[in-house]
Amino acid sequence: MTKESDIAAVVPGVIDPDELPRDRSAVDHHIAALLDAIGVERNRKLFDDLLHSVADMASDQPETLNVKIAAAAIKEMSDAFEMFQPYIDRPKVTIFGSARTKQDDPLYAQACDVARHLAEKGWMVVTGAGPGIMQAAMEGAGRDMSIGVSIRLPFEQAANPIIAGDSKYVSMKYFFTRKLMLIKESMGFICLPGGFGTLDEMFELLTLTQTGKGVPVPIVLLDVPGDPYWEQLRQWIQDELVTRNLVSPSDFALFRLTDSYEEAVEEIARFYSNYDSMRYVGDKLVVRMRRAPDDEALARLNADFATLCARGRIEPASISSIELRENDAVDMQRISFSFSKHGYGDLRRLIDALNAW
Repeated sequence: MTKESDIAAVVPGVIDPDELPRDRSAVDHHIAALLDAIGVERNRKLFDDLLHSVADMASDQPETLNVKIAAAAIKEMSDAFEMFQPYIDRPKVTIFGSARTKQDDPLYAQACDVARHLAEKGWMVVTGAGPGIMQAAMEGAGRDMSIGVSIRLPFEQAANPIIAGDSKYVSMKYFFTRKLMLIKESMGFICLPGGFGTLDEMFELLTLTQTGKGVPVPIVLLDVPGDPYWEQLRQWIQDELVTRNLVSPSDFALFRLTDSYEEAVEEIARFYSNYDSMRYVGDKLVVRMRRAPDDEALARLNADFATLCARGRIEPASISSIELRENDAVDMQRISFSFSKHGYGDLRRLIDALNAW
C-alpha cells in the first residue's frame, strides 16, 4: 500500500490551494503524478476527471458544509462499492417496505416468503437492513444470501440482528447515497407496503425507468390477499395521473402488481428467461437475448413496436467491436433499432414479447 509520505514526496505541493487557480498545468502535473504514485491504470481517465473536479471545487473555496457533503458522499459510495464487489456477478433483488411492520402482520410473512423463494433460486436479497419488512426479507433469505445498506437515524442506529456484524453490510449517512446503492446493484425489485420512505423508493424506481435514466427491470408491487394497498395506489394513478395526462397508460407496463409471492418470484425470473441486457452502440439501441426472433417473430415485433423506432426497423444485429473489446455479453444474440427514446413502457412490453418465445 502506498504511504501518504510517499505520495507527498512524488507530488510536492499537491494540497496547496493557492496554486490551483493560478496554474492549471501544475494541477494536471500533480494529478498525473498522484495517479502514478497510487498505481492507477484501469479507468485512469475517469479518476483524472474526478480529481480535477475535486481540485476545481477546492479552488472555489466552497462553504464547509458543502465540502462535508461531497466528502462524505464519496466516502460512503467507496465503502459501499467495496462491500458489494465480491458479489458483483451474483443476481440480486432489492426488497423495499416499512420498518414499522410487526412480526404478526401478514405482510411480514409475505416478505419472508418471497425472499426465501428468491434465495432458493439463487438470488441474493438486498434491503435497507432495518426492522420490519427489511428484517422479514433477511429472515427469509438467510444471512448468507442477504446484503444490508442501512441509514443512520437518530431513532434507529443499528442493523437488524440478521445482518448485524456481517461483512455484507454497510451503514450510510445520506438517503441519496443509500438509495443509489439499493438500486444500482440489483436486477429486480419488490416493493411491499410502507410509508414515505417506501413510496419515495418505489416512485424513484418508476421515474428512473420511465425516463430512461435506468434500464428496464422487473418491478413488483406486492400486496397480501385482502389488503389492497398497492391496488388502491394504482387506482389513484389511473384516476388522477393518467386522466390528467401526467403519465401515459403505457407506464402501467413498467411494474407488476400482485398479492401472490409466487407470482412475484415468477415475474423476476421470467424477465430474464430470454432477455439478457441492452446498451447503446452509436445511435442504435442493442437488445441482447439468448434466442433471437425468427423472421416471422421479427415481423410481429416491427408491427407491434414500430413507434419505438425513430427511423428504420427493428433488425437482427451482429456483435459490435466495442462489445467484443469489453467482453460484453459476447455469447448473446442481438436485435437493434434507432430508439425514439420515449415510450419506455412499450420498451418493457417488447422485452415481455421477447420472453414469450
